[in-house]
Amino acid sequence: IHTATLLHDDVVDESALRRGRATANALFGNAASVLVGDFPYSRAFQLMVEVGRMRVLDVLADATNVIAEGEVLQLMNMHDADLAVEDYLRVIRYKTAKLFEASARLGAVIADAPREIEDACANFGRSLGTAFQLIDDLLDYEGDPAALGKNVGDDLREGKPTLPLLFAMAHGTPEESALIRQAIEQGEVERLGEIVQIVRRTGAIDATREAARREADLAREQLAALPDSEAKTLLMELCTRSVERSS
Repeated sequence: IHTATLLHDDVVDESALRRGRATANALFGNAASVLVGDFPYSRAFQLMVEVGRMRVLDVLADATNVIAEGEVLQLMNMHDADLAVEDYLRVIRYKTAKLFEASARLGAVIADAPREIEDACANFGRSLGTAFQLIDDLLDYEGDPAALGKNVGDDLREGKPTLPLLFAMAHGTPEESALIRQAIEQGEVERLGEIVQIVRRTGAIDATREAARREADLAREQLAALPDSEAKTLLMELCTRSVERSS
């Protein structure tokens, strides 16, 4: 499912790089990428049926529906410099965090864990996924292209109003806010260097990382419901790495 979403996402975003390599749509065109992206989706549902658990099918069918809704919401929000932070976060939770949530929930489902453990795992996944995406959006203005495997400034080029930009607009000078607004509305990257400096000067990088850290803390709190184990320790470490990552 994740692979399918990436293939389709690259078509929608017209991305040329993914993990440091040319995207499928850049190499083979949009038509081939969409069709190839459909295959992992259909294969995923075959695998769900093979498990023989209706609950698995229920969770992942719901997740794929919400993910698709999130993609549409993001498309509708493109070039909207007046997007509310709450609406931005809704897109993150639908488009990215939902798959984390479903994946974590299914671990509990397959283990026949009690419903309260299942819900704790789902909440863990949702918060972890939100933290992950917040850092992803931050790295578009702070990251190293070689480490990221994609071009810095891609979000701005696509007209995505992410938290670093929304925060910088709210805390910058009128001139700085106007520059960012114009860049979002027109998808301009000609003055990307200036915008990156504004994002850093206004504290937008730190604010976004702090928002991600709060989500990671929420994820850790959910793990208190699980018994101590090596797996739990690794999940705790995953929360830390999701915030500290540079790629």
